Amino acid sequence: MDFKSFLQHANRNKWLIIGIPVAVIVITFFLVSRLPKQYESEAQVSTGLLDPSKKVISNETVDWFTTNQQFSNLVEKFTMKKMMDILTYKLIIHDLENQKTSFKPYPELVENWSQTERQQVLDLFKARLAAKAVLTLDDDKGKYPFYTIAETMGYSEEDLNIHLDVSHSGNSDLITVKYLSESPVLSAYVVNTLSSEFISNYSTDVTLNQNSSARILDSLLQGKKTQMDLKNEQLSKFRKTKGVLNLTEQSATVYNQISLYESQRAEAMRVIQSNGGAIATIESKLRGSDKYINGSSRADNREIIDLKRRLQLANNAFIDGGFKPSDQRRIDSLNRILSSRSAVNADENVINTASSKQDLVQQKLALEIALQQARSSIRSIDSELSVLRSRYSGMVPFDADIQNYERDAELATKDYMAALDRFNLAKTDQKLGLNLKIEQVGLPGNPKPSKKVLYVAGSGIGSLSLCIGFIFLLVVANTSITNAKQLEAATQSVAIGSLNSIGNKEVNPRDIWNDKSDNDMFTVYKEQIRSLRFEIFNQMELDQSKILGITSLKANAGKTFIAYSLAYAFALTGKKVLLIADEQSKQLSDETGLVTSQSFHSFLVKKEFHTEDLITVMNKSSERNSLLEIQNVVSLRNGFDVLKKEFDYIIIDINSLADVNISKEWLLFTEKNIAVFEHNTSISDQEQGLVRYIKEQPGFLGWILNKVV
Repeated sequence: MDFKSFLQHANRNKWLIIGIPVAVIVITFFLVSRLPKQYESEAQVSTGLLDPSKKVISNETVDWFTTNQQFSNLVEKFTMKKMMDILTYKLIIHDLENQKTSFKPYPELVENWSQTERQQVLDLFKARLAAKAVLTLDDDKGKYPFYTIAETMGYSEEDLNIHLDVSHSGNSDLITVKYLSESPVLSAYVVNTLSSEFISNYSTDVTLNQNSSARILDSLLQGKKTQMDLKNEQLSKFRKTKGVLNLTEQSATVYNQISLYESQRAEAMRVIQSNGGAIATIESKLRGSDKYINGSSRADNREIIDLKRRLQLANNAFIDGGFKPSDQRRIDSLNRILSSRSAVNADENVINTASSKQDLVQQKLALEIALQQARSSIRSIDSELSVLRSRYSGMVPFDADIQNYERDAELATKDYMAALDRFNLAKTDQKLGLNLKIEQVGLPGNPKPSKKVLYVAGSGIGSLSLCIGFIFLLVVANTSITNAKQLEAATQSVAIGSLNSIGNKEVNPRDIWNDKSDNDMFTVYKEQIRSLRFEIFNQMELDQSKILGITSLKANAGKTFIAYSLAYAFALTGKKVLLIADEQSKQLSDETGLVTSQSFHSFLVKKEFHTEDLITVMNKSSERNSLLEIQNVVSLRNGFDVLKKEFDYIIIDINSLADVNISKEWLLFTEKNIAVFEHNTSISDQEQGLVRYIKEQPGFLGWILNKVV
């Protein structure tokens, strides 16, 4: 769909587009002029949920999610059936009690009642109001149809809800109640009555619920307290009978004492072992040959004495021998050996061995005393450990029992404290709960601004939009092809030209080309034919083609007239043209002297024809015979070769592609082909195959959109 197509459809339906909106506007104006005035009244109810001045704890943090839920619940409860039925009863009672000041005139049902019946109905409605009975269809089964009475008086739940609006706006603390009616007094009465009745009923319901909850919580609290006292009494009794004040601390004290004595015993055992080892080492040294304890050995002393004796003998021999050098050397050697052994003996006897032995003996005595002391302490420690372990073992059997008692007592205490918290919270909520109050009462006001202009404008715009939308749907649903671009998109091939509709079926090419008047239709058509001739000429000159076939997707697309028009157009350029086409009732021109009696089938048989000046016409058989049934392919090709030598162009008016058997035979002998498509027609699914077939022909040039309006 394009904008041009839309405008064309709109132009054809312009009176529809103008007429319907005007009629709708007139009817709407007539109807809205009879509408009564509307009066709105508004009351506002404060809740205290978001007003710091009404909170005991002014710095209390606001939970917005919970608060919004509370506001939503209040708004929903405002319009509950129970509240709406109470409002219905109030309105009916008001009107029945005050006939002169009733909000609405009595309906026929009420007018027909006697004074006694009216009073009876009034008393029954008061009784229902006192009982807060719900109004249903079942209430019509008695003597007086209460549900029908409410409907006929215009006070049923459905009637009231239509014009009632209860809302909470933004982050305010107020709930707004609005009502719209034809009476300012009625609007004020509805919002004020509904608000006051809601506050009264809601407060009563909340008080009853809170008192019921408080009684339940108090009973639960007393049960938890009894259970807690019982468990604590059992724990206390167990401690008294078993002599255990605090088993955990007592057992911990005994265990620490056991650990201390075990540490002392381990220390005493270490002393015993270390002192015993030290005493054994001292005794070993005293019995041994330690040089620091026992000094030099006797063998060393005998060696020194022997060296001194030998030195004395050497000195005597040196003197007696006359001081021989050899004796002197012997004396020197013995002196050196003696000096060396004396020095060694002196080093080995630096420490006083007697003093060392005395020290060791004293250390041994001290260690033996300490050893005896440690052994004595072991016996004392073992005795204390035995007593402590006995006491600790006596506490172990009570541990599991006292843990059970303590756990039960602790759980009972926790349950009691949780119940106490819930009880206190309920009491707090009961004292500090919602404080509903009418902050602003509803007052009778002026009528609301008239919306007549909006209704009239809306009706006009709406009807105009519907008309335009209807035309838009027609255009969208229309699959007809109206321009060359759509034709190319539908056939997936090129469109080489488009031709306007001539309108007059009796016109022929001679009339068009010889027309000297200012007929714009003929002028445009001639320009389009020249443009089409130019496109065909260029394509045929590329490979020196001479035979042009013209077919169409459907019959009556105007291909025969186009064939005659192209023949005339090519003749005007000085080309000799042979036109093989269906018979026409009129000649193309007087000058050419067309002979319309020549038959193409006769030519195929006799191979004889008469040529005219520029245009020669051969008529196809009107019997729609098959070419291949007249001559074989070779003979047909020879016949066309003869014609190609005689004429510059041969234009064949081929049957439409709907006659697929005939058109395929003619297409065997054409060198170039064009297809004609009628304007404002569509391509069906069955014709898509014919479109693909003509596109696949080797000499296919493109499509011509014909009869364009």
